[in-house]
Amino acid sequence: MIKDKVLVEDWLVACPASEVSEKPIQVMLMEERLVIFRTSEGVHAFKDLCIHRGAALSLGEVKNECLVCPYHAWEFDSNGDCVAIPQLPEGRAIPKKAKAIKYACIEKYGLIWVNLAGNEPEIFPFPEYEAEGYRNIIWGPQEVNAKPPRIIENFLDVGHLAVVHEGSLGTNSHREIADYQMNWEENGRIYSDEIPIFQPDPDGTGDAKYVYYTYEIIRPFTVRFTKKDKETDQYFTILLTIRPVDEQTSIAYGIMSFSYGTSNSDEEIIAYQNAIFAQDKPVVENQKPEELPLDLQVELSLVCDRVSIAYRQYLHQLGVQFGTA
Repeated sequence: MIKDKVLVEDWLVACPASEVSEKPIQVMLMEERLVIFRTSEGVHAFKDLCIHRGAALSLGEVKNECLVCPYHAWEFDSNGDCVAIPQLPEGRAIPKKAKAIKYACIEKYGLIWVNLAGNEPEIFPFPEYEAEGYRNIIWGPQEVNAKPPRIIENFLDVGHLAVVHEGSLGTNSHREIADYQMNWEENGRIYSDEIPIFQPDPDGTGDAKYVYYTYEIIRPFTVRFTKKDKETDQYFTILLTIRPVDEQTSIAYGIMSFSYGTSNSDEEIIAYQNAIFAQDKPVVENQKPEELPLDLQVELSLVCDRVSIAYRQYLHQLGVQFGTA
């Protein structure tokens, strides 16, 4: 497992909830191979390893509310305790060591989250997902050969919108970024002022106009922005969260929330977001150093980089080591 106390003790995304049905699935998280499965009690995550002969429990099945090993049919209940070993003679006690390693696991906001330390801290709020009248769409997985902090910072980077995404999220005639401030509240919330962004067609009407972005840093590998159209009082939010697979590979997921109706199908909206992400991907995968420098003197920053500066300061304060330098 990747050693980073801050991340190990945090909720990290594992997969969309829709991927966990009757059959167990295997997920790599922080170089740890997990099995995630569902019973009537909810979702569960174990180390994907049977203590008997090292078989992958994810190759097994869920039967009688237990995860059954595919190799010798040992049965593990939702607490990880082995409750049945077919090879034992009748009346023989199950060894106390016969357990699966269990991790904390919850289903929230259409995604599965795992805490590798086994803790269950309160997860961050996402009011749009649970608000009446909002449409929510799960996006991802998107595999990226980059470390999570670089992917996160790209998402928080307002200055690249009119360059990398020229013609969709910005125009080359409006590349300047107005000054803005970051807000650090006593309750831990970190967010930007509204930042005006000129976009060629922000609402599908074909009319170019300014919309207003607010960026928020939620957790080390979870952030979001909200786009506000002041003319229509409509809001569009994307929550981005990253699964660190191993030292070189990350998986990005998103939750897109609309306060308004749109004629586009979920598939069309996801396809558009895939196209936007495809423009970012080669940039992020080729940034050097691969680790995000937390020393603000290493790279040259501008006033318009205040969101990413705040993100680096936040990671430094928490003591996040993985993916940082």
